[in-house]
Amino acid sequence: MWNICKLQKAGIFLGGVLFGTAGVKILSGRDAKKVYTNCTAAALRAKDCVMKTATTVQENAEDILAEAKQINEKREAKETVCETEECCGSGNSEE
Repeated sequence: MWNICKLQKAGIFLGGVLFGTAGVKILSGRDAKKVYTNCTAAALRAKDCVMKTATTVQENAEDILAEAKQINEKREAKETVCETEECCGSGNSEE
């Protein structure tokens, strides 16, 4: 009635159940909890480090943008002055 194939399948199933039960016991143990806690703490430290770096990059980008806007405003003002001087300057040279 029980052939080799059925016995192998039953043995594999029972082995899986035992392995799973032992795995749950190991993963829920006190030592495992310490490992999980330390890993979580490390992940939080890494997150803080990444956030500090991202904040620094963002602040630098804002500074660069503000300086670029100032440069463009100065350039535009200078071009406006040059254009008005050329008009006035060419009018004076004809007289």
